[in-house]
Amino acid sequence: MSKISAPEAGSYAGGIVSVGASLTLTEIGVLVGIATALLTFILNAWYTRQKNAREQRLADLDAREREVRLAQLEAAK
Repeated sequence: MSKISAPEAGSYAGGIVSVGASLTLTEIGVLVGIATALLTFILNAWYTRQKNAREQRLADLDAREREVRLAQLEAAK
């Protein structure tokens, strides 16, 4: 892949600036709202995954503890 030359970079920058300048305040608000909604969804999914993993670890530890206690009770008989 070749490097982007200065005229190409200027052309891309000019295109981005022209699109940005053509947006109205309402359109910018819509884009910011969409970006906020997507970021909220991604963060919520990440936190939910972390919470599920934490709860699974606690459930596994609780099950192991119950097995140990049951084995101790059976050994005491």
